[in-house]
Amino acid sequence: MKNYEYIIASLPDITKDWKFPEGSDETPIISFIKGNCSESDLKLVDTLLDSFNEDMLNEEFYRKALAVKNPFLKKYFIMDLNIRNTKVEFLNRALDRPLEQDIFMKTEGEYEDTEKLHDIFSDSDLLSRERRIDDYIWEKMEEMTVFDYFDLSVILAFIIKLHIVTRWLKLDEGTGRQMFRKLVNEVRGTFQGVPQIN
Repeated sequence: MKNYEYIIASLPDITKDWKFPEGSDETPIISFIKGNCSESDLKLVDTLLDSFNEDMLNEEFYRKALAVKNPFLKKYFIMDLNIRNTKVEFLNRALDRPLEQDIFMKTEGEYEDTEKLHDIFSDSDLLSRERRIDDYIWEKMEEMTVFDYFDLSVILAFIIKLHIVTRWLKLDEGTGRQMFRKLVNEVRGTFQGVPQIN
């Protein structure tokens, strides 16, 4: 039995500036969703959650992710992969490295928003650029679920939006700029062994 209507009706109505109740975080919300999913849907939710873990992202992950039967999730992973590859290409160009170096894998055909992504990554302010990337993802989630009301796509889009909200709640402007400066220095070889910040 599908619990989509019950799950969706129980979720908070989040916006980009939404905040968790004091002393709380995303954990109870994700636990609620997972606790009410069918076994097959739970696998899809777990695959999505795995994509937020930088350590798990490699070509094998994306090959499996792009093979999922769920149309929404497949489209999301195509978008995610193109965002990451565009980011790598811009870093490569800035460091005068081969453009294909460290690319995960290519998706079939030309991505529909390639020009838009190039414009975002041309932003010289790194914190502004990250905000614009998340704004782009948020808008795509709205677009991809505009005709969905009580199905798994709405739940998956909610989890992606929740991840965006959570990420920015953990950053104030000063901390964010410091983190992204660290990323730039790492790429330039100033720092060694620093985990990639995303």
